[in-house]
Amino acid sequence: MPASPNLVPASVTAVSGLATVMAGAPWWGVIICLVLVLATTSVQTLFPQDSPDRLTWWTNHRAHRHLRRTQQQQDTPTRPPA
Repeated sequence: MPASPNLVPASVTAVSGLATVMAGAPWWGVIICLVLVLATTSVQTLFPQDSPDRLTWWTNHRAHRHLRRTQQQQDTPTRPPA
């Protein structure tokens, strides 16, 4: 199984290239772009990238949602037919 690529060098390269291109941009534009780059990198780091891990994560997620839905249906009182 191939190892997941390290996203830090790609992020640093992207941020430095972005800063070079946006040298004349307003400060808030640079901050927004940096936040977007960091958010994307964080999401890719937090969620598993390998297929078996991703499959396990989605299987657990669906089981959890099904369990919550079942519990919510049991907790709601049923009305007698009118």
